[in-house]
Amino acid sequence: MNIEEFFQLSAGKWFSHRSTHHLAFNQSEDGKSDIIIEPLATDHPEVIKLCQLYEIAPSSVACSARVTWNQTIERNKQKHSGSTVIVSVPDVDNPDEGKILRETGKEAPVIGRYKIGSDGALTLTVKSETMYSEERLWFASPNLRMRARVFKRLDGFSMADFTSEIRMGGTPSTTKVSQTANSST
Repeated sequence: MNIEEFFQLSAGKWFSHRSTHHLAFNQSEDGKSDIIIEPLATDHPEVIKLCQLYEIAPSSVACSARVTWNQTIERNKQKHSGSTVIVSVPDVDNPDEGKILRETGKEAPVIGRYKIGSDGALTLTVKSETMYSEERLWFASPNLRMRARVFKRLDGFSMADFTSEIRMGGTPSTTKVSQTANSST
């Protein structure tokens, strides 16, 4: 699987259940989300704008998507919603690895890295002067996606979470479904 196939398989509406453990506080919480992942054309105005922000040539983009979410955290019943654009820029010499660009809102731009493993799992790593995040995403089946993440800040805050996501409705193209099903068995 390559980054384009991973983005294509991720497209759609997902129900997400996340369990988070805050290591410093020895505290856990659960959250549920509805997530919509929409592929964007590499020449979409938001993709071009993001490339300009990161000073990356838009012609080097492999694929991109808009991710929108509505989330409820169980502990305090807080609701959060938002949207972001994600863009992949493969390394010239190794397209299984590359840069991940993401809208950051008010935060300073940080370029993440992606790597597609031989097992088809996607690993995302983001490092800055104040934080480190590593997330691994994989398909257990075409309609079940898993994520595991570790997040650490310089001030000692750290957390780990595990998320399962179930596709709601439609499925990706038949070719992609059979390829994923074959690779996960």
